[in-house]
Amino acid sequence: KIMHDAVGFKSSLTGKNYTMEWYELFQLGNCTFPHLRPGVDAPFWCNQGAACFYEGIDDAHWKENGTLVLVTTISGTMFNEMAQWVKYDNETGIYYETWTVQASPDKKSTVWFDSYECSKFILRTYQKLADLGAVFKKIQTNYTSIILFSGEPVYLGNETSIFGPQGNKTLAAAIRDFYNPFKPHQTVREFFVDLFKIIDHVILNHRFYLFYNLEYWFLPMKSPYLKIIYEEVPLPVGSKASFGV
Repeated sequence: KIMHDAVGFKSSLTGKNYTMEWYELFQLGNCTFPHLRPGVDAPFWCNQGAACFYEGIDDAHWKENGTLVLVTTISGTMFNEMAQWVKYDNETGIYYETWTVQASPDKKSTVWFDSYECSKFILRTYQKLADLGAVFKKIQTNYTSIILFSGEPVYLGNETSIFGPQGNKTLAAAIRDFYNPFKPHQTVREFFVDLFKIIDHVILNHRFYLFYNLEYWFLPMKSPYLKIIYEEVPLPVGSKASFGV
């Protein structure tokens, strides 16, 4: 039941439809956990994300699995300005981050790390359009967040300081040991063995190693450990008046 989010466009001149979405380039699992390579100490991450723009909207997919609804009407000028912003956004935020990390389930609790995924791109896009003058309909939109609950994170270092020639061999081994059970599984037995290891690491021993912006952090995990929530977020109000459609 995890949601995906995208923005659709329809040209009033040509009648053609287009989809824009921000996506993990190497699938969600590869963005969330690394590959461990024999003979190489450092985990190998494939965690890049990017905006994709293509012709057409898969109407059936969105209607059957979620919602397809008009949120605003914009001018061609607004669209072109938004496109320039998307290019800038695409070049400055390139790493997909699955996890939000909070101190507790309380809505006002400290957010240690914020996720950077499809829904955050949609929210940024809506805000940019509002700032350009788009007037949105009063519709409540919904987004998925996968939250880890942790005490104050501890900074560990980057790939070089941990896995390099002068790195911390003990810490490097601990990080590799933590990520090993998250590898793709070949058999049912392997899956359950690794699931027990994950439970042992995260719940019984309160350990999680987070890779965020090319750096490693230790998360002292605490109950309820992980939760998937569905956030209701109102569409934005712009900072300047609309200048036509």
